[in-house]
Amino acid sequence: MSYYISTTLKNTTFKDAIEKTTAALKEEGFGVLTEIDLKATLKKKLDADFYNYTILGACNPQMAYQALQAENKIGTMLPCNVIVQEREPGVIEVSAVDPAASMMAVENNSLGDIAKDVQKRLTKVIQSI
Repeated sequence: MSYYISTTLKNTTFKDAIEKTTAALKEEGFGVLTEIDLKATLKKKLDADFYNYTILGACNPQMAYQALQAENKIGTMLPCNVIVQEREPGVIEVSAVDPAASMMAVENNSLGDIAKDVQKRLTKVIQSI
């Protein structure tokens, strides 16, 4: 089982890919709580050059609340990370964590249905971009 869900976009800009991803997340009930520009962060902290790479911390409040009710330490795995990266010009990969794969590490059977629902929603997000 892979730990992520992914698609590759062509003929779009990095900025447009982030906007499309954010809009697709919203359609499935996710908000973006955090946006980390890894390229800028690595330049600032390490003076290292890196390609365009942004981490979006996405959260569906209802699903997060259900998961927290089932497992109070599940916050260590929240929010769901979605990455947008451009390793070569004009080719942008969008990947989301697969929560069903992540939840296999948690010994709590009541999280399974929640994880599968989030997995289904994130898969729809990735496929719709």
